[in-house]
Formats: sequence, structure tokens, C-alpha cells
Amino acid sequence: MDDTTDTNYVNSYEDVSKFHLDTDREQALLDAQTECTFMWTTRTGDPVGVVMNYVHHDGRFWITCTRQRKRVAAVEARPRVAVAITSRGTDIGVSQAVTYKGDAIIHDDRATLEWMYAALAAKVRPESTERQEAFIHHLDSPGRVVIEIVPTDRIGFDSEAMFKNSPAGPSRTKV
Repeated sequence: MDDTTDTNYVNSYEDVSKFHLDTDREQALLDAQTECTFMWTTRTGDPVGVVMNYVHHDGRFWITCTRQRKRVAAVEARPRVAVAITSRGTDIGVSQAVTYKGDAIIHDDRATLEWMYAALAAKVRPESTERQEAFIHHLDSPGRVVIEIVPTDRIGFDSEAMFKNSPAGPSRTKV
């Protein structure tokens, strides 16, 4: 009997590792979502996270902030970070999620800043080139850096797969 139709398994959900996010759905999520939760640790070892806009390019994640943000010094000292992305707020359905663990690299060279500003503006302001230009101007401030996250591990989850054969039925399909 298939694990997803076994009544004991369906009702317990103790092992959700079988409900992974497949490659096509993961790509749809990365394309549709504009925000991630970026996580790092403080010097005392406490985990911290903040919601940020991101660009996914060449298998890496790119975010930006000013150098004065505490996360920049923290990442320079401890480059192991994580990025979590959910489908919440998109039109692709709810409860799809993926977390990436990886290493962060801080960039402040002009070429990286300009490339990232343009890519981020296109992603978060797709409706208008005028709005993209205004957003780029807003981002282009002294002391701004780009943080590149190079993923080393991935954990994906798809609740639609989990609830497919469940007596509880599907989760909401629209936000």
C-alpha cells in the first residue's frame, strides 16, 4: 500500500519528509514570491531573521541592505545563514515552502550593486519601468551592500501533497 493512502500515516503526519516540494513547484515558488526570511546568528548565538525582498539568480539568492544593519557585521563574522520562502501572499496556493542553508558573501562593488538593483527592481516593480527606475534610485544610497547567499542544503515542503488523500481535505488554495 502506498504510504500516502495508509490511514495511520495520513492521520498522523509525523514524518512529513515524504511531502517534498518538487522541482517545478519550487521554481514556480521562487519566481512568484518576492520576499524571503533571511536568518543569521548574533555573536551570542541567538538566531535572528528578517523579511526581505530577494532575487534568485544562477542558483543563488541576492538581498540588499545598508552596511549599518547589524546583520552585515554578523554575516561577516559568521557567514552560515538560511533563507526561508513560502507561497503565502502569492497566487500559486498556500503552504508551499522551502528553506535553504548556505554561506553568505558581502558585496559592495559597483557592478554587483547595479546588477542587483536592476534585477530587484524588475522583480518587485514589474508593472512599470518608471517605478523600477525610482526604486533603483531609492536603493542607490551610500553604504549599501548586497548579500549573496550560496545554498548548500535545501528543505522543501508541499502541504498540497500532504493533504491530497487526507480526510481533513486540502488547505486553502488561495490566500
